[in-house]
Amino acid sequence: MIRFDDILDKLSYLPEKDLTLLKKAYVFAAQAHQGQTRRSGEPYLSHPLEVAAFLAEMKMDPTTISAGLLHDVLEDTPTTADELNQIFGSEVTHLVEGVTKISRLQEASPTTRHAESLRKIILAMTDDLRVIFIKLADRLHNLKTLKYLDEEKQQQIAQETLDIYAPLANRLGMGKIKAELEDFSFRYVDPESYFRIASIVDPIRKDAEKTLKKTKKTMASLMRENQIPAEIQHRIKRLYSIYNKMKKRGITFEEVYDFMALRLITDSFSNCYHALGIIHEHWPHIPHRFHDFIAMPKSNLYQSIHTTIIVGKKKTIEVQIRTKKMHEIAEHGIAAHWRYKEPTILPDAEQNLRLQWLREMVDLYQENKSPQYFLRSLKSNLIPEDITVLTPKGDTVSLPLGASALDFAFKIHTEIGLHAAEARINSRPVPLKTILKSGEIVEIITRPDIYPRREWLNMAFTHAARQHIRRWLNQQQRQQHIAWGKHLWQKVASQQGWPATPPEFFLQALAKLTNLKIKNEETLYSLLGRGKLTFSRKLIQRLAQLPPEEAKRASLIKRMVPRLSRRTLSEATLIKDKTTSFRLAKCCHPIKGEPIIGYLTVGEGITIHAQRCPLVVQERLNPERIVEISWPSSAGGPFPAQLEIATEDRPGLLAQITTVIAEQKANIKQAKASVFSDGQALISLLITVKDYPHLKKIQQEIKKIAAVLSVSQK
Repeated sequence: MIRFDDILDKLSYLPEKDLTLLKKAYVFAAQAHQGQTRRSGEPYLSHPLEVAAFLAEMKMDPTTISAGLLHDVLEDTPTTADELNQIFGSEVTHLVEGVTKISRLQEASPTTRHAESLRKIILAMTDDLRVIFIKLADRLHNLKTLKYLDEEKQQQIAQETLDIYAPLANRLGMGKIKAELEDFSFRYVDPESYFRIASIVDPIRKDAEKTLKKTKKTMASLMRENQIPAEIQHRIKRLYSIYNKMKKRGITFEEVYDFMALRLITDSFSNCYHALGIIHEHWPHIPHRFHDFIAMPKSNLYQSIHTTIIVGKKKTIEVQIRTKKMHEIAEHGIAAHWRYKEPTILPDAEQNLRLQWLREMVDLYQENKSPQYFLRSLKSNLIPEDITVLTPKGDTVSLPLGASALDFAFKIHTEIGLHAAEARINSRPVPLKTILKSGEIVEIITRPDIYPRREWLNMAFTHAARQHIRRWLNQQQRQQHIAWGKHLWQKVASQQGWPATPPEFFLQALAKLTNLKIKNEETLYSLLGRGKLTFSRKLIQRLAQLPPEEAKRASLIKRMVPRLSRRTLSEATLIKDKTTSFRLAKCCHPIKGEPIIGYLTVGEGITIHAQRCPLVVQERLNPERIVEISWPSSAGGPFPAQLEIATEDRPGLLAQITTVIAEQKANIKQAKASVFSDGQALISLLITVKDYPHLKKIQQEIKKIAAVLSVSQK
């Protein structure tokens, strides 16, 4: 078991004052995990110590390492976030909470679990990238102790690592931890292939080491002779990397030319190329195996010159030539930016470029909730971008292997992609579907009258391009649906005498009846245009039975009858001046106190209509004969009122409603109930009330009953 003193030995880059936080975190973690053990039988504290040690090797800042020591206290001990915040501050707590959120996944199907895991990781990374550094270190140590878990758990953790954590590490440019994650997982995911590759490598490993050391010695001597400062490392290709290359490219082990590799690290760009020239002078090389990733970096900003030389009896060795800065980025990727108090290794522009894919992933999740689609798209985005092409101005653009000219267009700018007419590769006109190759100069010709077509989805390879195309097509389709839906609405509105523009209360009633989200007029048209909503005879009948509240109808009157005559007959005129008579309209049975209008009838005086009256709402009254009036005091009750009550179909509900009405001292003249197949019911009641406030009070009391959905006056 690693000791805290071993970690302190790795922290020589930190001043003494910065160790205070770490020591406090160690003591707290030791106390919090006291008595806990791992499946291996070791004290639980061994795990956070290993995580912290890995972060220390990466030369992380004290805050990140402290969070590494504490990363399990919220999940596996009674410690609360508030307690952690009081002792260590918000920054450490924030990191620990981020790691905890990633770890807390409920039991689910592998697809859903992987998608949810990725979602949490991506959101945590956008908040603070250091969360994923801690989580990667946590996952690496857990892999090293997988042998103590049951076989099913081993498979689950190892597969998740290959599907999620290793690709993420690669995307972040963290080559060292990516390789370790892959190798430890490989043994558990596919033990047969693991041991098959091992059986090929193990017998020749000793001879390979001997060849590498001999070549390394010669190369070091050549560099000294030419006064090129150089550190030379050697490695044998990892088992998973060998397996993956053989499987991906369909080749034999003998065709894995980079099984043996030397890494030459020097001090400058110019010496990289100088060293390359010397190496090519001394050893024969394979031309098609040469790659200049310094001139054209990979998407994760990896830079090196790769060349393959032939030594001895046709043995091949890959040589990677890079500067020290390039080496740090190759090993630790974006994490190199967080190395303690070192000059910024990655300029802001490069950081933004490296993290562009992360922002695309956030957009992807927000737009696609399906776990299957999310995972499929994510995996395509986590594929290393293997080709680099040039713009006519000489700028480099990285794309995944298999990308087309159309993908290039969208990578340059969305508008260029949307209006791409054709492409030119090395000045030669080609179709947009043409697959690109590294080193090509690509130009896109645009035309303002060109727009995406559905077949473009088959021409694009990258998720980003397909998403832009799909979004544009969906937007156009939505506009078509809205236009057609508006036509359908106007047709049915004309037939039913509804207003040409659906009022808000109508949309609300329709939403309740259909259980659809109808936020506004445009949403209604879209649903109609897509066939998601149709005005069946049953729906029209139910809409007629559920009139809106009176206040909403009053506002509708003002919009629908703008030419109202503003002649006003006051109550005094109606009462004291006996020359004017009035009567209550039988079509709507207005109730004293509710909003009304007067309608002048020749030889009959004034007929009082409620503003909710269908004759008023449907503009079937002559506007020139409508007058504004107030209720005459001589109008006496009781007044009949028709209530429509939409409810859930529940036994005993009608009895509850009638009890409420009786308690309010109102009489029920008639009752009728209809039950619908969707589990809802409509109760129609004819009651008598003293006045409008009395009716409103009854409605309020009925609405308090749990199963009641709405109460309205007909």
